[in-house]
Amino acid sequence: MNDNHAVEPHLLYVADPMCSWCYGFSPVIGAIAAHFGDRLPIRLLMGGLRAGNTRAMRPEDRDYIRSAWTRVNAATGQPFDFGFFDRETFTYDTEPACRAVVVARSLRPDKALGYMAAIQKAFYATNRDTTDVLVLTDVAADEGFDRPAFSDAIVSPEIKNATFRDFLIAQEAGIRGFPTLLASRQAGQYELVTNGYRPLDGMVEALEGWLARTEA
Repeated sequence: MNDNHAVEPHLLYVADPMCSWCYGFSPVIGAIAAHFGDRLPIRLLMGGLRAGNTRAMRPEDRDYIRSAWTRVNAATGQPFDFGFFDRETFTYDTEPACRAVVVARSLRPDKALGYMAAIQKAFYATNRDTTDVLVLTDVAADEGFDRPAFSDAIVSPEIKNATFRDFLIAQEAGIRGFPTLLASRQAGQYELVTNGYRPLDGMVEALEGWLARTEA
């Protein structure tokens, strides 16, 4: 990853489907993907916000998450179902949802970003349990994925290992906050577009300028 060979310009989107600010950023990254298409493809890397968490939410956890959701809603307008906080118990483990996106990426790379947005909508807007692989598989089927293929892949050792490789790459790169969007024109070299939520205003124009300099 340390060579300087030119690669096709692309964006690397480091995110977690169960990160509320990534949910807030979903319309922004979707608009960027729609605008650039194949001119500036988006590659997904899962960050693992609370991957492997085994502790049920405590009252202070609920307060922290409720406050975060309120801020994201105010900043982005994205809808939230606060009925989530009526659950008696919930273990906020983001690994299954990350793993599901890795499955989507392996089966249909062109549909992976849209599938992640569907997971986010299922969790945040309609209060579905996206720590459950059956729910994740249902969402995948709704998005046009082959149910048996997806169901087999999401429990496979290969996909589990690939998911943890994503987490390790993000950690070794020093990426702690999500969403993070990077741009690359050289193998192993990335330029920061944003670390944290950023509205769409000006982003397309800035990326068009960066792409023009790349192509010059």
